[in-house]
Amino acid sequence: MKSEEGLALYSSLLKRYWGYDSFRGIQQQIIESIGSGHDTLGLMPTGGGKSVAFQVPALAMEGVCIVVTPLIALMKDQVEHLRRRRIKAAAIYSGMTHEQILTTLENAVFGAVKLLYVSPERLSSQLFITKVKHMKVSFVTVDEAHCISQWGYDFRPSYLQIARIRHELPGVPMLALTATATPLVANDIMERLEFDEKRLYQMSFERKNLAYQVYYADDKLQQLIHLLEINPGSAIVYARSRQRTRATAERLVAAGLSATFFHAGLDHATKDQRQRDWQEGRTRVIVATNAFGMGIDKADVRLVVHIDCPDSIEAYFQEAGRAGRDGKPALAVLLYSKADHNKLEKRIADTFPPKDYVKQVYEHLAYYYQVATGAGYNAIFEFNMMDFCVRFRHFPIHVDASLKILDRAGYIEYIEEQENQARVKFTISRDEFYQLRNLTPTEDSVVTALMRNYGGLFVDYCYIDEALIASQTNLSLQQLYLTLKALGASRVLNFIPQKKTPYIRYTQRREDKEHLQLMPEVYEQRKQQYIDRVRAIEEYAANDQVCRSRQLLRYFGETVSHDCHQCDVCLDHEGRQSSNDDTIEATVDDIRQLLSDGAAHHVTELVHVPHAMKLIDSALEQMLEEEHVVQRNGFLMLAK
Repeated sequence: MKSEEGLALYSSLLKRYWGYDSFRGIQQQIIESIGSGHDTLGLMPTGGGKSVAFQVPALAMEGVCIVVTPLIALMKDQVEHLRRRRIKAAAIYSGMTHEQILTTLENAVFGAVKLLYVSPERLSSQLFITKVKHMKVSFVTVDEAHCISQWGYDFRPSYLQIARIRHELPGVPMLALTATATPLVANDIMERLEFDEKRLYQMSFERKNLAYQVYYADDKLQQLIHLLEINPGSAIVYARSRQRTRATAERLVAAGLSATFFHAGLDHATKDQRQRDWQEGRTRVIVATNAFGMGIDKADVRLVVHIDCPDSIEAYFQEAGRAGRDGKPALAVLLYSKADHNKLEKRIADTFPPKDYVKQVYEHLAYYYQVATGAGYNAIFEFNMMDFCVRFRHFPIHVDASLKILDRAGYIEYIEEQENQARVKFTISRDEFYQLRNLTPTEDSVVTALMRNYGGLFVDYCYIDEALIASQTNLSLQQLYLTLKALGASRVLNFIPQKKTPYIRYTQRREDKEHLQLMPEVYEQRKQQYIDRVRAIEEYAANDQVCRSRQLLRYFGETVSHDCHQCDVCLDHEGRQSSNDDTIEATVDDIRQLLSDGAAHHVTELVHVPHAMKLIDSALEQMLEEEHVVQRNGFLMLAK
């Protein structure tokens, strides 16, 4: 296809399915590169439009695009969005029955699927390999491609399997996409994916609408409440632990703010409802672990706050980048205290326990499953973390870290929290079923939908697609979950909710622990990389002399010659330069000057007031208390 014809087709597809008149940033360059059959790496910051970069050429090219992504929730979300646009998309993930997987793969073989989402683990299954040989594959997309690099902050051993698919699909180009990669990681991605020629397109990581702030606060919760009170709009607060998300959300609610919490331990229906409430504006603040945010399509987030310090610049930049994706002014705030240094140091020790401890966990694992020396190859076991830790007197965080090290060393495969679909079985006979009279209309519609979609429910448990049943009965996933629970309580059926279960697979025969080899590239080098990343985020938090944006860009290999003029460092520096009388009174006068035209000004415009951010916060609070300023829906005006 000639370049002019290709661009016209890509543009028409963009307009038809997404409603956009033109491509953004490097989208067009990436699309034309992969469309011409070239292996391509695209570095696009959060909000840069990664999805369009592979979905448009997938529609333009003949065959199916295989999309490799590590997150089931992201797969389901993207497939749902594509189907709403009448695009043929499907996904294969853990929890599906063999029949469901087979049907999906055969649909792809016969051309009924344009985009097929799979996990990296799925690529090595014999069924997938057999079927993919009969598919017409346009190209392979690797999302979150930084996961393949052992230099990256989120290395996943399963990603190392991806390059093998190339041997089954000779001549099929590969597109790798990521939002966070240093020059070292970018080069490693292209090498590990066996690019025929290194071809990299990179957007600047600079976010001109995003003001980065670091606040040193001993009372972080009070500082958080203050930030939310003076910065209106949708907000995400990132916390390190599940317990911390709950406690923080409860404190915010007690302070009169609309808030909820989110983490991976919540059941599927609860997570879905809380995410939907936040996305649709019924809940203003969501307090979450890093399990939240990947693939979330919400452009109007005005504030992202990290109440706990992340352990890398990459993680912070990606999570902070979820603010202001609509291009309007937004804030990304890191709350930091002296205690954070000690917590980060402890995280290093927790992530890399001593080698002897790792070997002991390996030995205890063999005792736990009664695997003899020389046996166990390819055996898979469900792993109950709490039971294991109680029995052998371990701490879960150290066991989790040890299993990941053993995984990298090649002795086991540690599959964390593999998602299993919900299951249902009727407990009454078919005759009793037809005599039911006391069901509510909602229960009746759910039972009818189950009977219509699944056979054998009276004989054995069947995996069910909750999203399908919810759609057919016009219920939310939360309502469906509660209805199935009610039917279970009424003894009409047994309902086993969706759950996440870790698994252990022995990838080689069990060794005596004395013979285990944890090579430098598995342990010492990885530990040093982790320490370097921790030191980088600590330096970022402590450095109040260099523009925050410049610090972040420098980490990702970009050299810029200008300051952002809106981070705490720039504002503090410019404030000191602008006035020898840098007081609250002087700041009040400058805010008055900004508002003197009588128009309504959004609160984010205060970044242009030439004073330190702490002074601006205090001055605005004083003006609101004394009723010199009126604030409505995030806009400020002088009181009449």
